[in-house]
Amino acid sequence: MKKTFTIFVYIFAISFFLFGCATETENTYIDLSPMEAKELIDNNADLIIIDVSPYYDQGHIPGAVHYYIGDGSLDDAIPTLDKDKTYLVYCHVDSVAIQGANKLIDAGFENVYRLEGNYSAWVEAGYPVETN
Repeated sequence: MKKTFTIFVYIFAISFFLFGCATETENTYIDLSPMEAKELIDNNADLIIIDVSPYYDQGHIPGAVHYYIGDGSLDDAIPTLDKDKTYLVYCHVDSVAIQGANKLIDAGFENVYRLEGNYSAWVEAGYPVETN
């Protein structure tokens, strides 16, 4: 009986150590090259492309919606967005695109991508753009 109890205590201690030390992985966005972003756009009909820049009218990725981060449009839109969808965020400036992607992550969105190199990398890669 004493031996069984000792074995039980060891198993419990090891289980506690293994599972008690497990940490929850933090959700974050994923950077995509322009080529990877184009592939995501082409293969995901439900993808939502978000332009967070103030320059949307001067040029944007076709199909992108404009939620300018500077005037609070993105913050206003977040409660209306479907957390089950996939999002690609971009801007003309890295720090703003990162801020926009992080706002989605912080709000509980799990499928968030950021265009690495932003709009200029998209244009330099020769991919299509629209203007208003």
